[in-house]
Amino acid sequence: MIELPTLEQPRQRTKPDWLKIQLPTGPNYASVKKIVRENKLHTICEDGNCPNMGECWGSGTATLMILGNVCTRSCSFCAVATGRPNEYDLDEPKRVAEAVKLMKLKHCVITSVNRDELSDKGSNVWADTIRRIKIMNPEITIETLIPDFKSDWEALERVLNEKPEVISHNMETVKRLYRIVRPQAKYERSLEQIKRTKDYGLRTKSGIMVGLGETEEEVFEIMDDLVVNGCDVMTIGQYLQPTKMHLQVKEYVTPMQFARYKEVGLKKGFKIVESGPMVRSSYHAEKHV
Repeated sequence: MIELPTLEQPRQRTKPDWLKIQLPTGPNYASVKKIVRENKLHTICEDGNCPNMGECWGSGTATLMILGNVCTRSCSFCAVATGRPNEYDLDEPKRVAEAVKLMKLKHCVITSVNRDELSDKGSNVWADTIRRIKIMNPEITIETLIPDFKSDWEALERVLNEKPEVISHNMETVKRLYRIVRPQAKYERSLEQIKRTKDYGLRTKSGIMVGLGETEEEVFEIMDDLVVNGCDVMTIGQYLQPTKMHLQVKEYVTPMQFARYKEVGLKKGFKIVESGPMVRSSYHAEKHV
């Protein structure tokens, strides 16, 4: 039984100094931007307004986003455009693999929008992309940040069969807030996907945002649920409101509280916990293989 002493502290509601964002600079940033543009690719770094884009692109890495840049879901935290997507580009997997090679990556992270309107939920493009990356970059390791495929377990298996080194699927928030934060997702469905991935034998990863009104006890609860369902790696970061149309920040969680979440998470059984104000799904992803 893990003893969890209470941590009494006032809630921070004005944007604090520890959330300063690094401006994009340097030759690596320019090189990554050029490769992304020339290969007509999308990145969650740009479409998701990631605060770490300057740091990651400056070090020569980016999280590539496949299946277009319009999502069929309307999560109230996400900056990616929502609506009816165009037909997907069958040449995209080849261009992604070429871009990864041009970036000279040793580890790459691929994500996608949700494509709920497709019969295969986009899983064939996912599988083709992983396959082509590995053929063109045989020494590379891959993390895939995948959607829930709406419980289409054949679609999930199609991706698992390509054996990326890490399969990530984000819970995003605690159970109580799902209907507000992820109205088209289901808490239990995401947990089952993680369990099926672990049962397949692959390294599993998930992440949440804090500052949406959750309690400490609710964060500990989702930790327990993830560990029970076989999650190896957990990321915890501060939610930042991308536009006035999205959910407001309820609290700016302190670095002290993030450190506490990391300590408790490791005690609960995660192999790795990345916990900090600027942590995002793919933050330090190369360390999670």
